[in-house]
Amino acid sequence: MLDDRYIRILTRWLVVILFLKIAGYFTLSENVAVTRVLKIILRTGMTVAIILVYRDLRSRGAFAIREFGNLIVPVLYGAYLFLGFLSLFWSSDPGYSALQLGMIVESFVFAYYFVLVYRLVLHYRPDASLRVSHLLSRSTGMVLLVFLLGVILLPEKFYRLTHGGEEARLGGYLMNPNELGMLSVVGAGMCCLELLKGTKKGWPIFFLLVAITALVLTGSRSSLIGFTLVLLYFVNKSSNRKVKLATVVTMIAAFPLALSTIIFKGGDVEEVMNMTGRIPFWTALLTEGLPKEPLLGFGFMRIAYEDYFQSVHTYAGQMTHNTFIQVVMNLGLVGLALVLIQVAVTIVAFIRNKDEDFRRFFVALFIPIIINSFTEFGIFGETNYGILFYQLLLFFLAVRVSTRPTFKEQVLSRAMQRPRPRYHSVS
Repeated sequence: MLDDRYIRILTRWLVVILFLKIAGYFTLSENVAVTRVLKIILRTGMTVAIILVYRDLRSRGAFAIREFGNLIVPVLYGAYLFLGFLSLFWSSDPGYSALQLGMIVESFVFAYYFVLVYRLVLHYRPDASLRVSHLLSRSTGMVLLVFLLGVILLPEKFYRLTHGGEEARLGGYLMNPNELGMLSVVGAGMCCLELLKGTKKGWPIFFLLVAITALVLTGSRSSLIGFTLVLLYFVNKSSNRKVKLATVVTMIAAFPLALSTIIFKGGDVEEVMNMTGRIPFWTALLTEGLPKEPLLGFGFMRIAYEDYFQSVHTYAGQMTHNTFIQVVMNLGLVGLALVLIQVAVTIVAFIRNKDEDFRRFFVALFIPIIINSFTEFGIFGETNYGILFYQLLLFFLAVRVSTRPTFKEQVLSRAMQRPRPRYHSVS
């Protein structure tokens, strides 16, 4: 049914599907219309692809049925999406809100089927060398490798000039450098998981170096903090004292360089302390914008009646650079309460999970996306791959499979076991 050859081919396909799915979040053309078409094709195409993989598994006899634990985790997320749907009736731009909602629902479906495929394979082949850390480390590593090669071949497209052209950051027009930095930390964390597994170390080390290089070139402060926390977590999990000591010494030695080149790269301490203008912007949003629509907000992914929120003392912005402020602006205090409960329930489900491998995976993925949520799009912001990663975590917490027969199978089984009536001859 699911022999070794099939597992190897499936693993490669899952890496390709994830690679193309992540690529679908990038601005692949300077033409807005072309970019939108490419994003729709890539994202929906990969969702269709993972559903076809699931159907192929079913055709090969993988008839295990779905079961749910921690069902409240995805249900609350679904409630958040439903509130987003209702907000179309009062949104300041229903078309834009519907577009954002549709893309997030699409990734929600993708995440569900991806986890279901993963669970099915390991249910029937628990000895299979299929690891989600392998899939994510390879797919994110390939994306980051494209950027590093792009910097060499087409630097004008893969570098973004900031601070008045004084600083070049990896990302170009293709992706926000901070979002790319977050992807680098996710890739690095997955590589660390692979190294802890004790499997072949060549590719994990290579992609780890790719991720670290990309992280440095993005110049992302928040991502550097995320990487440090992930690294400290894995070092703490290591039983090798030499590794722990070497890591601490390296971090202490690298701290002054990181402080001068990344944290205070512009030499402006005040800029860092107000988070490059974010704190005044957030203050204006909460004091000037929120009072206009406090309960239900301006509509899904809308933060003002117009396309941009403009305050007298801050820059104009289309998004808030903080996922929770984004929620309170577009879905009001009702939406904020809902997502805070959802995140709290997710964390509780993680704490109760006793699978050490999953706990490591959760931490390696959750740390970078939650830190990114405080400074960029985040897990409840405008559509981005951080949302996809969070949705994967939700379904890994909730989806299980079982060989318990379905109701239809139980009825058929009982019918077959029922004794047949005996007919007696009248002659």
